Amino acid sequence: MAGTARRRGIIAEINVTPLVDIMLVLLIIFMLTANLIVRQVIEVELPRAAEGSPANPTTLAVTLQRDGAMFLNGKPVTAEELRAAVGTAVAADPKTQVLIAGDKAVAYGRVVWVLDLVKSLNVTSFAIQIDPATVVGLSSR
Repeated sequence: MAGTARRRGIIAEINVTPLVDIMLVLLIIFMLTANLIVRQVIEVELPRAAEGSPANPTTLAVTLQRDGAMFLNGKPVTAEELRAAVGTAVAADPKTQVLIAGDKAVAYGRVVWVLDLVKSLNVTSFAIQIDPATVVGLSSR
């Protein structure tokens, strides 16, 4: 019996590799969240400036549905309401951005019309929202 116990071997030492892995993960988590925790605890009244602009520009989301419905930030709008809302936003913040999301069944001309509308209202930053999972490459024909 003593021969079989020696062959199997009794594990009498501690494997520290999993322990080190867990400790490194915890260290990374604490390093990333420590800055957020400190910011929440320390209250500071920041000085105000007469000339200042918000750090993030205004972003408007325009959505086009296949049935022709148009939405601005989730609310249904007409073409005139869209023009007025974008004009107002650009007047308030010249760095206004527009994100255009159109159903894939929407006519290409309708998306171009929205692009033309926002460009005519002096919006210089705009993007077309896509679903990267459904993008088909040219070589997959």
